[in-house]
Parts: sequence; C-alpha cells; structure tokens
Amino acid sequence: MNNFGKLKDLVMSLEDDFSKFYDKQNAAAGTRVRKGMQELKTMAQAFRTEVQNTKNAGAAAPAAKAAPAAKKAAPAAKKAAPAKKK
Repeated sequence: MNNFGKLKDLVMSLEDDFSKFYDKQNAAAGTRVRKGMQELKTMAQAFRTEVQNTKNAGAAAPAAKAAPAAKKAAPAAKKAAPAKKK
C-alpha cells in the first residue's frame, strides 16, 4: 500500500501547478506539470512491473502444488466399446 500513497502524494502535489497553468496561463507551472507527469509515468511503470512479478510469483507456487494432485485424481481413460451393427 506504500506505493499507492506515493502515487497519491505525487498527484496531489501537482494540483497547484495544474491550477496555475490552466487558470493563470503560467508557463513555468506547465513545465512543472509536464515534469510531474513524466515522473508519474515512470512510477506507474515501476508499479506495474512490481505487481506483475508479484502476481507471477504467487501463481507459480500454487500451480506447482496442484499439478501432482491433478495427476492422482485423473482416472485412467477407458476405450469406448464399438457400436453394434444392426
């Protein structure tokens, strides 16, 4: 949850600069907004990678445990008897 807090703090820190840029046409605030948005993009990509790696690490462990159980539970396949001719 720490990552979410960082993300929220960054967005909230840009609020004043957004207001200055759009309401007062302050060019310097626009530069700060672009810089903050680039940082947001970088942070989002890092979080996406972290979530994906965590998800993959968690999914691999249960799958390894489930595979041997599936082999034991599956009954041997029987061949169907040929149909009788009329």
